[in-house]
Amino acid sequence: MEAQAQGLLETEPLQGRDGDAVGSADFSSMLSEEEKEELKAELVQLEDEITTLRQVLSAKERHLVEIKQKLGMNLMNELKQNFSRSWHDMQTTTAYKKTHETLSQAGQKATAAFNNVGTAISKKFGDMRYSIRHSISMPAMRRK
Repeated sequence: MEAQAQGLLETEPLQGRDGDAVGSADFSSMLSEEEKEELKAELVQLEDEITTLRQVLSAKERHLVEIKQKLGMNLMNELKQNFSRSWHDMQTTTAYKKTHETLSQAGQKATAAFNNVGTAISKKFGDMRYSIRHSISMPAMRRK
């Protein structure tokens, strides 16, 4: 029930099938000639206002570009600033901080593990070298 009531209160413009249904309906037979003339006048006024607003927006956009040029701001500088701001914003998030901390700890543990493996391999090579030297020198000592 509430969903139906909500649909009646929507403020979004008509789109898709709704617009087609309204466009194909013939409301003109329900309007008097006076109402039709008022609506036509309102339509012309709205179209004029929209045209004026587009012109004003275009003039403001040109003025914006001129100001940016005078200030030495260009697209590359804006992109750099936006990237820097976005990177800073991302780094201050809780998720980033937790992830950074977790990866940092994992990196430290991995480094320690690699060091342990490296130490163990070095020790094994040392043991093998001692074993090889010992096995080579024993027969030579026996011959003497």
